Amino acid sequence: MADLPFHTLDVFTTRRHGGNPLAVVLAAEGLTTAEMQRIAREFNLSETTFVSKPEAPGTDFRVRIFTPAAELPFAGHPTIGTACILAELGLVPAGEDLRFVLGENVGPVPVRVLRRAGEPVFAELSVAQLPQYGAAAPDVAVLARVLGLEAAAFASEGPGPRVVSCGVPFLLVPLRSPEQLAGIELDSVLLRQTLQALAPAGPPLVGLFAYAPAYEHDWQARMFAPEFGVVEDPATGSAAAAFAGALACEHAEADGTLRWQLAQGVEMGRPSLLHLEADKRDGAVVAVRVGGHAVRVSEGRLYR
Repeated sequence: MADLPFHTLDVFTTRRHGGNPLAVVLAAEGLTTAEMQRIAREFNLSETTFVSKPEAPGTDFRVRIFTPAAELPFAGHPTIGTACILAELGLVPAGEDLRFVLGENVGPVPVRVLRRAGEPVFAELSVAQLPQYGAAAPDVAVLARVLGLEAAAFASEGPGPRVVSCGVPFLLVPLRSPEQLAGIELDSVLLRQTLQALAPAGPPLVGLFAYAPAYEHDWQARMFAPEFGVVEDPATGSAAAAFAGALACEHAEADGTLRWQLAQGVEMGRPSLLHLEADKRDGAVVAVRVGGHAVRVSEGRLYR
């Protein structure tokens, strides 16, 4: 069988060696699920995508997403990065404002790619699944032990920890300030036990968020997923989508578009910036979008 072309990108950044690294493997039609998982483990990035011909009507490409340990139904930075590289390589129609659909395990994911001469590519996804609330979250005392924080580190106002999904469930935990994010000392064993007790059939991931009015962005975040072979992720679009969906559901605004900017990866030395939007109509959330830039880092071929 022929060698497979691949590209790597840094996603949710305009500069190389920032953001979240991604590997994109093209022409993946002949790969089995087991082969894809082995290749993702070889790259050892938080995610690797495999692009092949479309399988479902109304989609333009089939995209499968793997962490080093498991396949995901949906993820943000792989979707954004894959859309950007398809546009850069000319695999979608030319233009400055492109729209196409990626067929992922969660369902069809519409993407929009904006290209401007001399600027990094920007892509935006619309979630296939609107926000859904899950099981009750652990209490703050348990989370304090998991995260190595004092109870005072948690936000005292607002809805508190909750489980929300826009395709992938996340335990969303609000902290009092970005400085509290820097003080986390994660107990990964206790985290695993806590999440498994919360959802034995498929534990959610955990995202920590802090309101950051003193910074150039609105929110700052960290995300941990040791069960998926990712101790910490520098930029997590699926967590950002769940968070934006929750913010929109809980916002008093009945109609209109809400927008936020979210920084992640700061504590890891891989700063990332995610653009979040949510549309509301008659008090209900009708769309959630996550966007960001991506820059190409490398390309090559995988030997078969």
